[in-house]
Order: sequence, then structure tokens, then C-alpha cells
Amino acid sequence: MLHPRASLLTLVLQHLLLVGLSSTLTVLVAVPLGVFVTRTYGRPFLSITNDLTALGQTFPPVAVLALAVPLTGFGLKPTVLALFLYGLMPVVRNTVAGLVAIPKDLLEAAHGMGMTGTQILLRVELPLAARVIMAGVRTSVVINVGTAMVGAVIGAGGLGSPIIAGLIQDNLAFVIEGALPAAMLALLLDQVLAGIESSTPARKALA
Repeated sequence: MLHPRASLLTLVLQHLLLVGLSSTLTVLVAVPLGVFVTRTYGRPFLSITNDLTALGQTFPPVAVLALAVPLTGFGLKPTVLALFLYGLMPVVRNTVAGLVAIPKDLLEAAHGMGMTGTQILLRVELPLAARVIMAGVRTSVVINVGTAMVGAVIGAGGLGSPIIAGLIQDNLAFVIEGALPAAMLALLLDQVLAGIESSTPARKALA
């Protein structure tokens, strides 16, 4: 009844590793990229950034795996790369949207107080945009929980392993063993990140 290659706990931990690594890389790249294209010197790159991140979202993860395997080998690395590319768009778009929506009078007030550009970014813009950015991170993480299933195809493990084995062997129990925990994991992470999002102190920028 249970997938014989690994215990359910092992599969869940493998899945969390895939999602955690890829989502961390996504945030570390997407938020600075979103900040860059909202600066005066970065605005010419806004259009191409939107196009490239949208391409990463529409390009099938399996195709990314097929291209990455010859360069990185099987397992963790190509899967994390595919998930990283797939999760960029929500975080970049929300970072841009949150920063662009900040009222101009607040920025002018910060300038009037003698703040530098870096101080305004860290103390005014990012705190005010934090809730919108966090909503993008939440979307990206939940997407990656489902997309990480494809990693099992190239030996990355995770909850996709029993699903693939169940499809091959026509074993519904294996499929349920992978699909049900993945759905519960997506719901759990969504609720945790929603709690963080709602508790973000978005209106304490100039304190």
C-alpha cells in the first residue's frame, strides 16, 4: 500500500527541501530585480524583465529539466533550477507593483527629511510594499509545491515519486500517498505565509 523506496516523512522532507531551496533563491533574485527595475536607472529594463519572467512561467518545467540535466546532472540541481525559474514571475511582479503604488508625497516627505535613496528604500518603500511582496512570495511557494512533483522524474525524490510509481504500476494507493500530502502541504504553507502576510507592519515606514 505504501511506496517502498522511502517513508512518507522522507518524501515530505525531500519535497520541502526542493521547495525551500528554490523559493529562497527566487526571493533573493526576484526582490532585488523588482527594486532595480523601479529605479530611474533600471526602468528601461522593466519591459524585458516582465517578458523574461513571464517566459519562465510559461516554459514547461519538464522542458527546463531536459535542458538542464546535460549541464547539471540528475537530481536536486536541475529541479531547483526549474522551480526557481517557474517561481520568479509572481515575486517580481508583486515587488514592482508594491513599489510603484507608493504615494509620491510620502517619497517627497522622506526626501524632505534628508533621507538618502538607500534609506528611503529600506525605511519607506520596502516596508510599505512588504505586504504586496509577501503575497507574491506566497503565490510562488504554493506554485512550487505542486511543480516540484516533476523532480521525481530525474531522481530528485519528493512526493512526486510515489505518484509516478503509481501511474506506472497502475497503483492508486501510491498516487494518493503522494498527492494527498502534497495538497495538505500546499494548504499549510499557504496558511502560514498568509499569516505572515497579514501581520506585516505595512504602515510603519516613517517611524
